[in-house]
Amino acid sequence: MQKYRTCLYAAATASVVLMAGSSAAGAAPGARQARQVSPAGRSLAASPDARLWVKRYNGTGNNTDVAEAVAVSPSGKTVYVTGQSYGTAGVVDYATVAYKAATGARLWVRRYNGPTGSLSNVPSSVAVSPDGKKVFVTGTSIVGQFGDYATVAYNSATGAQLWAKHYNGPLNNDDEAAAVAVSHTSGTVYVTGFSWGKVGGADYATIAYNAATGHQQWLRRYDNGGTDEATSIAVSPTTGTVYVTGESFVPSPPSLDYGTVAYSATGRQLWVRHYAGPGNNTDDATSVAVNPSSGTVYVTGYSWGTSNTPDYATVAYTASGTELWVRRYNGSANYYDKATSVAASPATGTVYVTGYRTGVNTGADYATIAYNPAGKRLWIKRYNSPGNGTDKATSMALNITSGRVYVTGQVPGSQYATVAYDAAGTQRWVARSIGSVLYASSVAVSPTTGTVFVTGTNGGDYITIAYQG
Repeated sequence: MQKYRTCLYAAATASVVLMAGSSAAGAAPGARQARQVSPAGRSLAASPDARLWVKRYNGTGNNTDVAEAVAVSPSGKTVYVTGQSYGTAGVVDYATVAYKAATGARLWVRRYNGPTGSLSNVPSSVAVSPDGKKVFVTGTSIVGQFGDYATVAYNSATGAQLWAKHYNGPLNNDDEAAAVAVSHTSGTVYVTGFSWGKVGGADYATIAYNAATGHQQWLRRYDNGGTDEATSIAVSPTTGTVYVTGESFVPSPPSLDYGTVAYSATGRQLWVRHYAGPGNNTDDATSVAVNPSSGTVYVTGYSWGTSNTPDYATVAYTASGTELWVRRYNGSANYYDKATSVAASPATGTVYVTGYRTGVNTGADYATIAYNPAGKRLWIKRYNSPGNGTDKATSMALNITSGRVYVTGQVPGSQYATVAYDAAGTQRWVARSIGSVLYASSVAVSPTTGTVFVTGTNGGDYITIAYQG
C-alpha cells in the first residue's frame, strides 16, 4: 500500500496572473487589477487589493515542483515553504525555502535528497520552534519499494542542516510521516503518521526527537487491530500533552472511525477516544487543534451519516478525554462534505472548521463554520467562485489577535482562492490567483503583523503570495 503524494503537475515556465478584490460580505468584488509575474517571481509593490508580493521557486532540475506547506517564524520576520522538487539527478527532493516576510526576498534554499539510494523524497509538513531558532520538515523518503519517515532540522537563520533522522517500521514496509509539531519549550519535535507493523495493517507511529540533536526520546505505536493511519498532531503549549488523530480501525462492528490518542510529554499514553458516525461507515479525522487557554481538544474530518454520504463531524474533548460535544454539518441534499482543517481561538474559545460541501448543480463550495466553546453554531459561510464549479478548501489559518480567519484552496480555472472572514463571519476580501495548473496547499498568518502567506503550485513551480491581512 503506497499513499505517497506524487508529482502530477507538468513542468512549465508559464507566468501567473494575480487577481484580487476587497469586498464586504455578499458584495461583488471591486475593480480588479491584473499583474504579470515573471517566472523568476519578482516582488510586487503593495496594491489596493492588499497583495504585497509574489515569489516563484523553480528547482534545480527545472522540472515539477509542488509546494506542500508554509509556516511563519514567531517574530513574523521569516516565511518558510517546503515541498517536493526535482533535482538535477532526476530524483524528487525536499526543497525548503526561506523568505523575508516583509519583502519576499529569498534568504536561503535547502534541499534534502534522502539517504543513499533514495528514489523520492516527499515532505508533508513544516514547523518552526517557538524560540524561532529551528525549522523542522517531515515527510517520506522512498528507498527501493517502500518509504520511511524522514525528518530534517535546519538552523532557521542560515538554513544549515542540523540533523536528519529516519524511521523504518518493524515490517520494513510503508512508513509515511504526515505531520510535525514542536513543544512549547522548543526542546522536543514530534512527528506522526502511519507505519506498517504487521501483515495486513498499519499503525499510528509517533516519535519524539530532541530538537537540538535529533536523538530519539521516545516512540509510540498505536494499533487497534487493523489499519490505523494518523493524519494530524497538536501539542498543548501549557501542559505539553501531545494529541494525535486520524483514521482508526474498530473491530466490532468492523469500521474505520476517528481515533484520537493523547500522550504525555514523556510518551505515556493518557487516553484514546474513538468517534463513530451514525452511518456506521468510514470516519476519517483530518485535523486536530488544542485551545491553549482551556485545554479543550478539537478534532474534525468527514464522517458518513444516515443518508449514506459523508458530512463534516467535529468533536470536542476535555484535556482528560471527556467528550464535550459533537457537531455534524450536512451541506445540502445529502451530498459529499469534507472538513479539512480546524482551529481554536485562545481569546474567545471560538472554534473554526473549514473544508468543502457539495450542492445540487453547484459543484463543491468552500464551507467555513464557527462554533462557540459550547458547540453552538455562530455562523456558516460558503464561497462559490465565479463559474459555479468545484471549490475545495485545503487549509485555514487564524489571526488570534484580530480574530480574522483565512481559508485557501483551489477553484475552477486552475486558481488559488483565498477568503478572509472577520470574527463575526463577514467576508472581508477574496483573492484569486490564476495561471497554469494552480493549486493552493497551505496558508499561514504572521503572529506579529497579520500578513497572510499562501503557498501552492503554478505551472510546475512553487508560488508563494503575501497579502495584507
